[in-house]
Amino acid sequence: MAKRISKDTLVAMDNAQPYNPLHGITLKQIVTELHEFYGWDALAEHVSINCFQSNPSIKSSLKFLRRTPWARDKVEHLYLETIVER
Repeated sequence: MAKRISKDTLVAMDNAQPYNPLHGITLKQIVTELHEFYGWDALAEHVSINCFQSNPSIKSSLKFLRRTPWARDKVEHLYLETIVER
């Protein structure tokens, strides 16, 4: 049986990271927007990781970034510099 989530819990979850600029933005959204903005070649120049250089795709990039925290940090940082600040 599914557990019910109270209204107070939902409010607390929504306010859990009020100062995190990436709160509510998925990794898929980040990679997709960066790809649309830069394209794979320029993205690979900004973040030198193999998933952007060799046969790149959204799916393979997400798989790699979910397993590799240092690479995800670099991509999130680029997203904040490029997309969020504009």
